[in-house]
Amino acid sequence: MLHGLRDVVRRQDVILLMLFFVMVVAFTAVNPRFFSVRAMANVLQDFSPVVLMAIGQTFVIASRGIDLSVGSVLGLSGVSMALAIRAANSVGMDPWVAIALGMSAAIGVGVVVGLINGLLITYFRLVPFVATLATMGAAAGMSLVLTGGTQIAGAPKEVILLGNATYFGALTVPVVVVFLAIFVSWAFLSRARFGRWTYAIGSNPFAARGAGISVERHLVKIYLISGVLSALAGAFVYFRLGSGSPLSGRGGELSAIAAAVIGGMSLQGGSGKLTGVVVGALITTAVLSGLILIGVQPNWQQIVVAALIAVAVWAQGLSLGGSRS
Repeated sequence: MLHGLRDVVRRQDVILLMLFFVMVVAFTAVNPRFFSVRAMANVLQDFSPVVLMAIGQTFVIASRGIDLSVGSVLGLSGVSMALAIRAANSVGMDPWVAIALGMSAAIGVGVVVGLINGLLITYFRLVPFVATLATMGAAAGMSLVLTGGTQIAGAPKEVILLGNATYFGALTVPVVVVFLAIFVSWAFLSRARFGRWTYAIGSNPFAARGAGISVERHLVKIYLISGVLSALAGAFVYFRLGSGSPLSGRGGELSAIAAAVIGGMSLQGGSGKLTGVVVGALITTAVLSGLILIGVQPNWQQIVVAALIAVAVWAQGLSLGGSRS
């Protein structure tokens, strides 16, 4: 029994969860407002888009890849949704129909960019870093072209209601959907054949191909998942703000990679757990919220996230590597 308890305590996701609670206590000691229901609601709102991008990044990193386009996809999908809803709203369309059209536009952006990433990597043989760097720049540029660098407003009140109405003091509809997405993704990655194939490709793509796995087709699916989840993150940011901004996803790739690496995903591929990534996303968002509440300037946020990534990679180098379960 003691041996089993010791194994549980040594799990990285459990260690991260304990670290999160220690961090909450520390920030609360400096500013008691950090432990309020309102503050926790804000953390969950910030956590939702980050964890969605991080989940997509988890699938990609497990397959020994990287997706630098997730932040730009968030921004472009939010802008596309805002434009579609504004156009539908201007002609008197039913608000819920307009929202459905906007969601379709946002998800469409994720599908297109994810498919392009997958095809560039599998059929044009570009390394993931280069392929997704190209789509990152293209998506960010397209956001600026579509908006002229300004926010897109004109949303019906139902958008704000859907994105900000709280239940039990802290939960919103997007947050609930995010938790469902976490569970489904965990099931696919940890309990389904799709996850086994993903880890197999990340561990040894040649052996995976020899075992009968269609590596190219599977990788395209992985980048599609990443694109769609990032687009969903963009839609949720739009629901929260009621407008689409071309700058919404700026730095999102850094937050997503930070959550994945802090959560124990090996950048060498083939190992890591989604549960750790979820806690990693919670830690990164809570750290940023806590820094704001204790008076640290927002300009330091990306520096802190970068430092967290460096420490996590250093810690991975000292360990024997993560394990999948």
